[in-house]
Amino acid sequence: MPPLANYLGINKITQILFDCDNTLVLSESLAFEACSDLANEILEKQGKPERYTGPSLLSEFVGYNFRGMLVGLQKKHNFSLPQDELDEYVEKELGAVVKKLNEKAEPCAGVMPVLEKYHEEKKYKLAIVSSSALSRVKASIAHTRMDHFFNPDHVFSAATSLEKPTSKPDPAIYLHACKVLGVQPGECVAIEDSRSGATAAKNAQIPLIGYVGPYYEEGGEEKVKSMEKVLKDECGALAIMHHWKEFDECMEKVIAA
Repeated sequence: MPPLANYLGINKITQILFDCDNTLVLSESLAFEACSDLANEILEKQGKPERYTGPSLLSEFVGYNFRGMLVGLQKKHNFSLPQDELDEYVEKELGAVVKKLNEKAEPCAGVMPVLEKYHEEKKYKLAIVSSSALSRVKASIAHTRMDHFFNPDHVFSAATSLEKPTSKPDPAIYLHACKVLGVQPGECVAIEDSRSGATAAKNAQIPLIGYVGPYYEEGGEEKVKSMEKVLKDECGALAIMHHWKEFDECMEKVIAA
């Protein structure tokens, strides 16, 4: 059977598309701390007995922005929010999360030397493609001092950059980014840590590197192995990266595929 790359129509890789949350910046746990308070407030108002902690919400909705999470909560717990109320909660969540990120966001282990190297070499163009709101992404990369590696016009948000807000696993934000950047999906490589993000890249036909580094702290070896299987078998990752020091090797695997 021909390699997956043949089906994806990979050309020469010219563009690297980074997810942000828990790929570049350790931001998911901070964000979900803020999200859980609002989710529980909504459930209480709806007369639902269930309650979430930050970690329990993270395990269920990792890779989703808050709008996508609220859609999922409504489906799971069988209630409906009016659109104006949903929009109001999205705004509340954004302010709370940006505040936390401005105080506590940290880069993922080993990512800074990689960004420095690839920024200096200029062999590939660099961009960020996230589900999260643009202000959240910018807060994350500014606080961690990685914002200078990226052209501000090349930071894309499924919640902000599109005419109709959406969330991964919808591939719309990847397709939008490719259009703006003037590249074909097969000329890119995406780095994703979650099922939803990896599925978005797969459905956009973008070659994928799956990143499992943050799962060592979240769930240990068992969680890491589970996510390796998800990213590789379900989402078609051409390489699995455990630490950013492996990035060069993963890029070689993608190029050789």
